[in-house]
Amino acid sequence: MNPQPQRFVSRLTRETLALILAGGRGSRLKHLTLWRAKPAVPFGGKFRIIDFPLSNCINSGIRRIGVLTQYKAHSLIQHVQRGWSFLRGEFGEFIELLPAQQRIETSWYAGTADAVYQNIDIIRQHAPEYVLILAGDHIYKMDYGQMIAYHVESGADMTVGCLEVDPEQARAFGVMAVDEKGRVTDFLEKPDEPPSMPGKPGVVLASMGIYVFNTAFLFERLIRDADDSRSNHDFGKDIIPGIIDRYKVMAYPFRDDENDLQAYWRDVGTVDSYWEANLELIGVTPELNLYDSEWPIWTYQEQWPPAKFVFDDDDRRGMAIDSMVSGGCIISGSTVRHSLLFSDVQVDAGSVVQDSVILPSVHIGQNCEVRRCVIDKGCQIPDGMKIGVDEKEDSRHFFISPKGVRVITPEMLGQLSRYVR
Repeated sequence: MNPQPQRFVSRLTRETLALILAGGRGSRLKHLTLWRAKPAVPFGGKFRIIDFPLSNCINSGIRRIGVLTQYKAHSLIQHVQRGWSFLRGEFGEFIELLPAQQRIETSWYAGTADAVYQNIDIIRQHAPEYVLILAGDHIYKMDYGQMIAYHVESGADMTVGCLEVDPEQARAFGVMAVDEKGRVTDFLEKPDEPPSMPGKPGVVLASMGIYVFNTAFLFERLIRDADDSRSNHDFGKDIIPGIIDRYKVMAYPFRDDENDLQAYWRDVGTVDSYWEANLELIGVTPELNLYDSEWPIWTYQEQWPPAKFVFDDDDRRGMAIDSMVSGGCIISGSTVRHSLLFSDVQVDAGSVVQDSVILPSVHIGQNCEVRRCVIDKGCQIPDGMKIGVDEKEDSRHFFISPKGVRVITPEMLGQLSRYVR
């Protein structure tokens, strides 16, 4: 699709309400979501996962946003309140927190469609022409304005954002079968034999969980779905399969057209994928460019001083190599290699941190070894502790992922964290 004139796109984004589904537990992240929802999990040295869809909305010109929360949402709510309160209500801009509050049903959100349905009265009050529904737990940069323009130009009732993946990857997704014009003809949940795109053998369209609806059509489908006792009340399982035969549902491929590649998108839903996606950022030219001034990722961060590296003796030198180190960190006579340190991390003399992701406010004592770890916020690693060296010993105390990544939390160390996570 050719880019649309900016005035056309900006009019459409002004008429759009974005709803970010941020209530997920994220159980595959194991102990990292013990006290926080998945969208609140820290990522990239200073951000939280929710910052990516929120930043995409702001950068796309969408400034009417609802964040739907449910599971252990305190740190998520606190983060949004502190970091995203700069929009001006008098200009019709807002980010509203929409916790599960039994507005329509006397139950928690039962599925993605039910979460939106339970806020249907609030959506009506805002009277948008289009509703953009987003997952709050993926890492990517995307101009939603282009997708909304595609939706309007194609005359669709609903448009689904899609990734181009190979058949092996597609078996983990909901998959779209489309015709030559991109109209969805079938929806298959995690198929063994996923259908290829027309003219692109071996390329499959997988749903990103991003949807654009005409508002009146969305209301009609949500009300019908709520009345169906057999429904899972889920967009992927129920809404999409129930409308593709009678209504116009279009697939919008999310691509980097400039380089003719699939655009960057990561589901950091497992410990291994989370660890890998964070360490990817350390590369010289990572796929996800956090230094892009034209598409900044906004967040809330405390006002920490710059990182500091102290001591330069032969046997005690503070240094970080092939790493990202955030503000407030003190590397004191220790070595950090190929690791990502969030804010307010202290690594004491004689310690080595390698291939690890260290979340905020962690203190690693003297003469420690930390290898292939994700250390949760507020952990205090005692002097001399070695993690990532002896798998048998580590398995007695910590979670170890299929790829050998250790997850350490304050509870595993017998500590009570004083930090909201």
